[in-house]
Amino acid sequence: MANEQLKQLIKMVNQIANNNSHQTKDESVALIFNHLKKFWALSMKQQIIEYAKQDNNELTPLAQKAVIQLAVAYN
Repeated sequence: MANEQLKQLIKMVNQIANNNSHQTKDESVALIFNHLKKFWALSMKQQIIEYAKQDNNELTPLAQKAVIQLAVAYN
């Protein structure tokens, strides 16, 4: 499993996703993406992007989609 810092990032992005899950799927993903882009440090973004590339990660589906969009934006 992940180190403690990465575990915290996973928990945080899943909480952001859960807090925005009342929106439509596309709106939720956009809100999560914008939050990560605006408020997370580059090192945090890089860690969660690398983690999201793993097959068996613990991100919720909405969080996973937002992090994939983040990866595209940072490539």
